[in-house]
Amino acid sequence: MYYYLYIKAIMNSQQQTATTGLLLPDNFETFNEDLKANLLQYFNQLDPIEKKAYKIAKEHLGSSFNIVKSNGYCDWLKEQKK
Repeated sequence: MYYYLYIKAIMNSQQQTATTGLLLPDNFETFNEDLKANLLQYFNQLDPIEKKAYKIAKEHLGSSFNIVKSNGYCDWLKEQKK
């Protein structure tokens, strides 16, 4: 059973990576559906330079990097709510 859930999680993350071109946050599966949708929308609108910056931040900061608390995502979310 656990193996099945593990494989399903890997396949979901690979699909999302293919959709956005970016690795999703490690705890993406624990987010509520609204937050997941917002993050995917945010990732899809990033330009190539912003995507590269995201990848670098994720690599260098590792688990301490939180996309939900990042300035770029917070600013984008404020603009969406206007």
